[in-house]
Amino acid sequence: MSQQETINWSRKSLEDLKSFWNAHIEPDLTRDGLNLDTRPTYEEITEAGYSGIARTLREHHDLTLSQFLAMVGYPNPSSDVDDSYDWEIDAETTIRELELYLTTYLDRSGHSDSTIASKRSRLARYVRTYADLYDSAPIVERVREDEVPRRDEKQRVRAVYDTFDAELSSPESKMKHATDVRVFYKWLEIDRDAPYNPALGAPQEDSWAKETPDDDDRDPPAIDAEHVQAMVDICESVEERLLIIATCAWGLRRGEVAALSIDQFEPTNDEGYFDFDAEDPRIVFGDERKNGPGRVSVQYGLETLAGRWEKLADRDQWNGYLFPSVTAASGHRTPNTITERFKRLADRAGVSRREKTPTPQYGRRFWYRTYDDAVKRLANRAEAFAEDQGSDDPHVVVTNYFGEEEARKRRREFMGNQLAAAFGDE
Repeated sequence: MSQQETINWSRKSLEDLKSFWNAHIEPDLTRDGLNLDTRPTYEEITEAGYSGIARTLREHHDLTLSQFLAMVGYPNPSSDVDDSYDWEIDAETTIRELELYLTTYLDRSGHSDSTIASKRSRLARYVRTYADLYDSAPIVERVREDEVPRRDEKQRVRAVYDTFDAELSSPESKMKHATDVRVFYKWLEIDRDAPYNPALGAPQEDSWAKETPDDDDRDPPAIDAEHVQAMVDICESVEERLLIIATCAWGLRRGEVAALSIDQFEPTNDEGYFDFDAEDPRIVFGDERKNGPGRVSVQYGLETLAGRWEKLADRDQWNGYLFPSVTAASGHRTPNTITERFKRLADRAGVSRREKTPTPQYGRRFWYRTYDDAVKRLANRAEAFAEDQGSDDPHVVVTNYFGEEEARKRRREFMGNQLAAAFGDE
């Protein structure tokens, strides 16, 4: 019986994992005939039935398998792998080949440091997404393994591309990722004895290539106010309405929506709970956010948030997530689930953009464009003052005349009114 079917990895603390390693995993590896004078590989640990440890280390303890093995007595072996960059996967051969490709082949080919850094970032997104889908990312090992059917690996590449299609905002970005992945596999095939290139023939790449060259309209698609209202009108629960608010009224990314917790809302009252009557409510993010720590001002949607909170608070052992999951190890819905729910709402409302079903990214763009419009409306109101002051830039006058705090208050007012109109409250 597979160990990962019986072990609840997510409930183990780091100390539990260390004890479990010493009491169970290491003895099993020894019984399998491994010489543990050297550090075991991820593949060897997986073959013994303990693949779940790598994911729980990454998701719950912010550690790679290599870092954990160093804690239990297996320091990193000397190698050509660049330890200064954390690929966040546990596949040593793959990491070694990626580093060799970037630091040797591309450098010799005359690529600049900035170009190599960009390619490293895109390849890292690929292997991390691969690992999220399949628990690990030994992509080099798999294309060299005769027992892995080629069609299976091709389908895995295309599944990663499906995730790119949902997560990345532009065809250009998707195409750059696909090109870097395909060229890396091509290098493996030509220089590193890989028998084939699993990225060749991916249908997504053809689609992205058609969308990329010199389109007349290069603006990324977004939904507009009438689409938002149509989606809100067909919502059948507070949860569905909150999903629309989180993307379209708060401008959150799908992953941020999935992991949104009531603890992120500030300010709090004397009892330590979010103060729904505060004049300047906001959502606070830490280092885990894509662009670093920050906060999002909340101009609309507090009534829906209160309704969702009240409903969830009645549950036994609620974990604080606004989109909780009793099955996911994280305790909340996945980004893919958020995307699919948003798309189902759009389909039910009959909303489409450029003959495609909108994703949460379309709602996020609606928020940006609505905010930009609110800023412009406030600037237009200040034009008369700008003329009196002899200034050509009404945006400067907004701050100078109103003051930063008053200007912010007025932007909130304009934004709140526009969001209320979009959600059908006016």
